[in-house]
Order: sequence, then C-alpha cells, then structure tokens
Amino acid sequence: MKLYVISIRPKSGLGTPLKGDTLFGHFCWQAANDPGLLEGGLERQIAAYPESPFVVFSSAFPKLGDSLPQYAVKRPDLPLSVLFSHLEAERVARFEARKENKKQKWLLLNADLKLELTKMQYLTDSELGERAILEIAAHTRRQMRKLGESQFIISFAQPHNTISRLTQTTGPEDFAPYTQEIWHYYPGTELAIFTLIEEQVTDIERVCLGLQRIGQWGYGKDASIGQGRFQLTGYQELPLPKSEGANACYILGPAVPEPDTYRETYFVPFVRFGKHGDLLARSGNPFKNPVIMAEEGAVFLPRNPKVFDKPYLGRAVTGLSKSFPATVAQGYAFYLPFRLEG
Repeated sequence: MKLYVISIRPKSGLGTPLKGDTLFGHFCWQAANDPGLLEGGLERQIAAYPESPFVVFSSAFPKLGDSLPQYAVKRPDLPLSVLFSHLEAERVARFEARKENKKQKWLLLNADLKLELTKMQYLTDSELGERAILEIAAHTRRQMRKLGESQFIISFAQPHNTISRLTQTTGPEDFAPYTQEIWHYYPGTELAIFTLIEEQVTDIERVCLGLQRIGQWGYGKDASIGQGRFQLTGYQELPLPKSEGANACYILGPAVPEPDTYRETYFVPFVRFGKHGDLLARSGNPFKNPVIMAEEGAVFLPRNPKVFDKPYLGRAVTGLSKSFPATVAQGYAFYLPFRLEG
C-alpha cells in the first residue's frame, strides 16, 4: 500500500466530526454511484475488505505550514507520567504541573511522522489557535483578534425546528424546536487526512475525486442544509513510517483492534451509532448496529512484531445492518510505530 496525505479546507460548519470510519462510508457511496472509482466495482472490493482493505482513511487533523508542514494530532492516550517525565519535587507544584499538562491536548508531528514521545511539542487549544492565526490572511487575522477568539475548534448548539412538508410551517400544535451541535474550525484552516491506498484497486486521483464530490455535496449530519462542505487543496505521497526498534502503535483514526493481538492497550472508547446514507437513508430501517471503537490517539503494544509488517491495524466490522447485510465499516486505522520505554 502507498501512503498519501490529502489536504482539505472546511467551507462550512460540521455536524459530524471528520473521522476515518465515516469518511470511508462516504467514499463507498461515491464508489457505489461511480463504479470507475474502484477496479471491479464496490461489491467485489467490499467482499474482499475483511482480508484486504482497498483504502484506509485517518481522521482529519490540523495542518500548519506549507513547505515544511506540521500536523497537530491528538495527544496519545497514555498516562501523563509517560508523556511528561519531568516531576516537580514539591507536592503542590506537581499537582499544578499535572493540571497544566492535561490541557495540552495536541501533539505536533513533523513531516517525517517520526514519533518520540519525550521529545515532542505539545499544545493546548489556545496555543494551537495562536499558531493558526499565523497561517491566515492579514485581514482575517485582524478580525479574529478583534473578536478575541483563539480556540482552534468552536462548537455550539445550532437551533432547528420541525417543519411540516405539507404546509411549510411549524403549525400551531407542531412547534418542536431542537438543537444540533455544530463544529467550526478557525478561518482558513487546512486539515490533513492520512490515506493508505491499495493501488491495484484504485489510485490517489480517484480517491481525491471521491473526496472532492463528498465536499461538494456535504459530509455527515445536516449536509442537506449546508453543513459538511470542504474543498481539496492538494495531496502528497509520503514514505511509510519505519518500524525498526518499535514496540508500540499510535493510531490516527478510530479502530476495532484484533482480539488477542496486543499485550497492553491505552485508548478512549466511543460508540459509533451509525446510520446508512444515500438511498438507504430512506429505507425502513436506516440505522446500523452500534460499534464500540477505540478513538484516534490510542496506543497498542503488540504481542507479535509481525503486526508491524502492515501499515494498518484493526479489522473490518461486519454484521452491522439488518436492512443491508453486506454493510461493512472501517475498523482499520493507519498507525505510527514508535518505541515506548519502560
């Protein structure tokens, strides 16, 4: 497989976070509507997906800089004592330092994707926002400084109301307000999606074409009312990270790890309550079975070094849907190999 980093720029708010498994689902719908995106068509490749994934998407991460870019990824889900080894001698100072360290939610990766935990730079949300200010146009920078806003990602509750499709009004007895959480990135933000591609099945141009269409039509929740728009700004091939001397895997997208494969795991679990898209969104039962996944940022320590023979870990998730049994979810994730001491 080959590794690429694809850059996108959000053009609207997002009702659904840009995570790898959801991007995979959107891309599959693009391939269903355009069989030319995958050799042999989607049905053939989905049947082989549990043994051989044709594409693996990471979640989207902030990209800083152009000529020598850096990527702000989630801080690894390891104990703080592992990431920040320096301990203050006095007890109160240790507690204060721990509180400050917990705020540093971001890790800066250089373009070589080399991960050495104790040598990395960690940032808080505000510090990442200050870095983002340097990336935007001067007039936008002045406007954002006037607002006094330095958070890189802002979420808020967007109010909605239920509208009758017959009368185009709420009606005297049908007033049903509700809210949806919407995420907005800093103006001018570029995001990076690390993508593994099996080039016997597809190529970077076809993958980018699928993503471009997703960005035009809208990604995730509330796409029909303008959310989830983005544009592609470019891509670059990267060498696969070297695994010599590594004993741990840091994942860059949600994953369902293989059973009995890892001797230690550090992760934050979340439940994916999936829903069919496109034509199946209007089926009698558009909802998928829930899946428990490990969030991006998880760290897995393999029992067998053969895990490092592949640039991804995890497995395909099947048995998701009663209305469409062939449904498969991306439980794979691209990972960075590194050495975890101790």
